[in-house]
Amino acid sequence: MTHRPARLLAALLLACCAGLAQAGDLVVVVSARSTVEALRPEQVAAIFLGQAPRFPNGTVATALDQPLGTFERNQFYLRVTGKTPALLRAHWSKMVFTGRGQPPRELADSAAVRKAVADDPALIGYIEREALDPSVRQVLLVH
Repeated sequence: MTHRPARLLAALLLACCAGLAQAGDLVVVVSARSTVEALRPEQVAAIFLGQAPRFPNGTVATALDQPLGTFERNQFYLRVTGKTPALLRAHWSKMVFTGRGQPPRELADSAAVRKAVADDPALIGYIEREALDPSVRQVLLVH
């Protein structure tokens, strides 16, 4: 009977994690007016890490970030690029120091990112799934 507490703990952890995954769903979006229909995770990572200045169709791609330290930002970079906040800081320090790029501009929250992206087909951002509306097109679901 010593396995019962371990099973109960495992079930509780699984239930909590499943709830967090649903609550923390993020989507990568472009303007509804953009010609970009879908992107692969590695394409999104390249844009957000300053390694690809264009969408695969050749149009300019400008990334927008959520604020430093937010759950959305941390989860986006961890899930899409595999980078922790510390690794991301190191990446951008190197990019800026070598003159190869600047980090994406930060906006206040998902609503601000959605509005900016909706107004400019060159922009790409990530928002909470619940913030989606017809003004933007989901090009990637972030798992």
